[in-house]
Amino acid sequence: MDWETLLCRERLGKPVASADELGRTPFHKDHDRVIFSGAFRRLGKKTQVHPVSSNDHIHTRLTHSLEVGCVGRSLGMRVAEMLRGQLPDWCEPADIGVIVQAACLAHDIGNPPYGHSGEDAIRHWFQQAASQGWLDPLSDDQRNDFLHFEGNAQGFRVLTELEYHQFEGGMRLTYATLGAYLKYPWTARHAENLGYKKHKFGSYQAEYPLLVQIAEKLGLPAQGEQCWSRHPLVYLVEAADDICYGLIDLEDGLEMELLAYSEVERLLLDLVGDDLPETYRQLGPKDSTRRKLAILRGKAIEHLVNAAAEAFIRQQPALLSGTLPGDLVEHMHPLARDCVQTAKAMARERIFQDKRKTLHEIGAYSTLETLLDAFCGAVNELHAGQHLSFKHRRILDLMGNNAPREDWDLYRSYLRVIDFIAGMTDLYAADMAARIRGITLG
Repeated sequence: MDWETLLCRERLGKPVASADELGRTPFHKDHDRVIFSGAFRRLGKKTQVHPVSSNDHIHTRLTHSLEVGCVGRSLGMRVAEMLRGQLPDWCEPADIGVIVQAACLAHDIGNPPYGHSGEDAIRHWFQQAASQGWLDPLSDDQRNDFLHFEGNAQGFRVLTELEYHQFEGGMRLTYATLGAYLKYPWTARHAENLGYKKHKFGSYQAEYPLLVQIAEKLGLPAQGEQCWSRHPLVYLVEAADDICYGLIDLEDGLEMELLAYSEVERLLLDLVGDDLPETYRQLGPKDSTRRKLAILRGKAIEHLVNAAAEAFIRQQPALLSGTLPGDLVEHMHPLARDCVQTAKAMARERIFQDKRKTLHEIGAYSTLETLLDAFCGAVNELHAGQHLSFKHRRILDLMGNNAPREDWDLYRSYLRVIDFIAGMTDLYAADMAARIRGITLG
């Protein structure tokens, strides 16, 4: 791979380039299109780790995405500064920074309500549906899209099909930004056999032609049928995400009184050593732990950004050849790598087991089962050639102009149902499911 091709400024779905604007590059436009989209706005009411809470300091998908975007921009600019002379003449560090930032902002844009629990609930429902023969009319590849439902593939569909120019390029982002977004540039055919993050894939069969187009434009090497090497900037997006949810999960754990401040402080002090901000040294016993952690966390993120950027430069030959194993965190210096990995382990063992989160996850299954039963049941009746019952006709009416039609195939109709349900916020999904069951929430 080479940087001139990887940083392609052309837009998906728009063959004629837009005129340059003063102060706004094509990549800044990508950033703005993500920010102003409805799908991005709805992340404010979607679960990050904990239920959307009365504690305003707990992260949602929106606040998490904004923070990942900030870290990603810093990472992109830092790497670009270190690569000066190797990038195209027109390319400034701010360009790389905003490509990574835009991809970071979009990295969770396809997540369904209830976060990863919602993803698993959708997979589980389709596995049950398959055992009842509901997926029999689909091809193996089409069935796998639903059996391995994945927020990253749904996000790719949001960016390239659903937002703004529907089914005509979607947001019409640049190829460079789409490449940086595609953490898993392969289809569900490879969801379990690549040995990298089980269940993960980046494109449904419906968007496979777009995936081919993007891979060709960016010069991504093919790694088999329906599978390509990752764009090097993907590793910065992934590192920004790892850094943020590694450290920020711990902050949420403190807010929910699941962790002690002393153990989080020790983890971060081990990373930053004597490089403490003067403001931190001046803190007294009356200063809140929230203020202490905010100052210490800022310095820790600076260290992790520098470590990730240095790892990227060291590994650039492997990144450009598409052969780097694992993620960038694994290639950071030991102190930085251990900090992120320990933080993630603490979150798994101490935070993810919280009873409030468990109840929320169980509720996700009930809610999404109700919605999928209703909408996919209506689709099945529609495609069975039967006269639609009053109930199923009214259920499809809820989807408005996006409701499946009788002349569509079953795969396309199921995808439209997934588009509708995955786009819901937690509260909207719970309310609609309750109303379908005849319950009005107070």
